[in-house]
Amino acid sequence: MTLDDVNALPVPAFVAEFGGLYEHSPWVAEGAATQRPFASKAAMLTAFSDVVQKAGHDRQIALVRAHPELGHRAGIDPALSEASAQEQGSAGLDRLTPAEYEHFQSLNTAYRDKFGMPFVICVRKAGKAVILEAMAHRLASTPEAELAEALKQIDAIASLRLQDKVKG
Repeated sequence: MTLDDVNALPVPAFVAEFGGLYEHSPWVAEGAATQRPFASKAAMLTAFSDVVQKAGHDRQIALVRAHPELGHRAGIDPALSEASAQEQGSAGLDRLTPAEYEHFQSLNTAYRDKFGMPFVICVRKAGKAVILEAMAHRLASTPEAELAEALKQIDAIASLRLQDKVKG
């Protein structure tokens, strides 16, 4: 799909095509659709990110909570989208040893208990070791800093997903 194709889509088709860029949150695509036409993919990404930044705290938290915990497996976690399953697989998170799985689950639980949301990182840019190190490091952060970091990571995830969908 080209940028011209994107700009020509009716709103429902735009949301159907791009609603999954932000995990289980088609409202982001609905908001971005109103900012067309996009002059570039970068402008499109900025529009999506702006929708999230202007959404307010409760909606931002809901967006982060729409993401799966890392290390969950397709077929085990019904909320794991196809895109998330592929992304986690690319980082080897679908092939964890029992010990690695327990370590991920321990960190996931500690993170969720402290921040009330899942740990989010753009796994396509990191391997298991980097992810585990980031999880441990970010546990020392503040709720405000973690929400900001999670939203930054979600934008990075959406950017890669958009690159997969829109050519040119």
